[in-house]
Amino acid sequence: MDDGEQVREVYAASAARLVSQLYALTGDFAEAQDMVHEAFARALSRPGRLRHVDNPEAWLRTVAMNLARSRYRRRAVFDRLVSTRLVAGSEPAAPGLSPDHVALVHALQRLPRAVRETVVLHHLADLPVAEVARLTDCSVDAVKTRLVRGRRALAELLREPGPAESELHHA
Repeated sequence: MDDGEQVREVYAASAARLVSQLYALTGDFAEAQDMVHEAFARALSRPGRLRHVDNPEAWLRTVAMNLARSRYRRRAVFDRLVSTRLVAGSEPAAPGLSPDHVALVHALQRLPRAVRETVVLHHLADLPVAEVARLTDCSVDAVKTRLVRGRRALAELLREPGPAESELHHA
């Protein structure tokens, strides 16, 4: 099997899953697609690269997450330089996503970056805690703490208001 064929097979098997994970991380569907495509482009630019890794999807996820971190840092610097703020309350537009998925991504964006990365890697990428610890360069105990905090925060953010709360919001 040649390199191009291997990349096509890996793309068919994992691209949608990687985009979903990066969307949950970034909150921007188009940006998630761009990062995943860039990761695949980097694999293609180095012939034979995917043949020499144990888990091509994991390698591509790492590349895409590093791209996300770099973009996050550049965006933060840019925002500070020009003192602009994103419009509050704007929802990311992504075709074909359920309202629950969009709500989850919106809630994930409200978590601290380290907690969000940990939750996405463990719950959406389905990686074991030890692997998440390795990828995020922290201890297993830190990952477990972040997961507990992330789940609690998400439960609160995604909680549907009860009847009494609904009446307060409409009053």
